[in-house]
Amino acid sequence: MEPITILIIAGVVLGVSILVLGMLYVFRSNEGIDERIQTYAVFDNLQSVEKTRGDRISIRRLRIRLNTLLGTLYSDELHQQLVSANWRITVTEFLLIKYGGTAVSFFLFWLLFGQIFHGIGAAMLFYIITGYYLRKSVRVRREKFQRQLVDVLALMSGAVRVGYSLMQSLDVVINEMASPASEEFRRVRREVELGLPLRRALLNLAERMRSDDLNLVVTAVNINSQVGGNLTTMLMAVTETIRERIRLLGEVRVLTSYARYSSYILSLLPFIVVAILFLLNPTYIGQLFQLNFILIIPIVALIGIILGNIWIRRLARIEV
Repeated sequence: MEPITILIIAGVVLGVSILVLGMLYVFRSNEGIDERIQTYAVFDNLQSVEKTRGDRISIRRLRIRLNTLLGTLYSDELHQQLVSANWRITVTEFLLIKYGGTAVSFFLFWLLFGQIFHGIGAAMLFYIITGYYLRKSVRVRREKFQRQLVDVLALMSGAVRVGYSLMQSLDVVINEMASPASEEFRRVRREVELGLPLRRALLNLAERMRSDDLNLVVTAVNINSQVGGNLTTMLMAVTETIRERIRLLGEVRVLTSYARYSSYILSLLPFIVVAILFLLNPTYIGQLFQLNFILIIPIVALIGIILGNIWIRRLARIEV
């Protein structure tokens, strides 16, 4: 075994040993306040997990202690993303998965292939994929919630019209709608039950979903709760406004579809031409990618394609 391999393994073992010893120290020093930690330490992403017996309680305690030990890693922005994606892990756990997986990928590919560049590439890939998957989960969930919003307002309007209060109408949404609308309004109800004002709970919902239509709904409900008025009429007016916005947005997308598809075609056309030339005459087109000053041409062309695609898409993007 090479000396560098021995040093790497020794470093990993030493790091894990220090982490385990630190956790044992915290466990021993916190034995007297375990119950208070479980009562008052609020981890929003763990609140929906019901209390169980046996091994699940032990895992829950371990997670609470781990989050307490590494509480300095907390980030409000990352916490908001995890809540929006409905990932039932805390910021500390996500960062441990992200950075721990990055480190493991680096050492694993370095040891397997014997080249540090393989380890760096694998680590960068794992790091990028983790963040990208989180952002994609947030975006997909918000888009799905946006598609459910009109149905949510229709249910709330019908419930209020037959005599239900606003909180009771939220119960109807929770029972009748699918995820993510039911999950998000269940979170609103839970926050109200824990003592948070309804106004603040709705603002938290708007912050999680980042939807202009939802902001309109939350603003209208909060104003109605402060100044009074006919809640049914207000909900119906907001619903009609959102329906008109959706219809207008659909018309705009139809009108701008030519520009959007033109950007796709113009961006793919150079790659298609290069692929055809490679099939017909690989020697001729291969001279363009040799490691000399000529390589500047395809690099500049690639940059131009990317910038052109971005510019066309920005021209075709119309805010409604």
